[in-house]
Amino acid sequence: MNDRARVEELIGRPPQGDFVVVVRDASGDPVVVRNAPLLHDGTPMPTRYYLVGADLVRAVSRIEAGGGVRRAEAHIDPADIAATHDAYARERDAAVPDGHTGPRPYGGVGGTRQGVKCLHAHLANLLAGADDPVGAWTLAQLADDGVDLGGLLPPPPRMNEMT
Repeated sequence: MNDRARVEELIGRPPQGDFVVVVRDASGDPVVVRNAPLLHDGTPMPTRYYLVGADLVRAVSRIEAGGGVRRAEAHIDPADIAATHDAYARERDAAVPDGHTGPRPYGGVGGTRQGVKCLHAHLANLLAGADDPVGAWTLAQLADDGVDLGGLLPPPPRMNEMT
């Protein structure tokens, strides 16, 4: 199965923009994708890194359902969260095509401007190679919950190629 078909299966709908798989599990299944900053119709895509691995999505959803977003915000310095949002936005915005005059993506991780919106997006950002303290906090929660992450393959060098 090709990556586009597998990601469609994992997210339950056709991807609306270009992406590249940047993290896979040991079997080669996609875990994290890097999205283009604009969807095929030109709509801004604020979420640069998206968690698609089914087991991790479920495990992180359980953490969020148990108040994980509030707990993460309480444990992490707001200045560190803001720095993560700024770095994320800079990388995503650098990928906007030259000469683009339409609407642009906004915010930082998960499209938020401050605080924590989505542990999934922060974990995806961390797994893709960023320094993300919220992603690291989420990873520690997963380890405490006994989630095995040993089969993840490290991300390849960053590139602009999209699927």
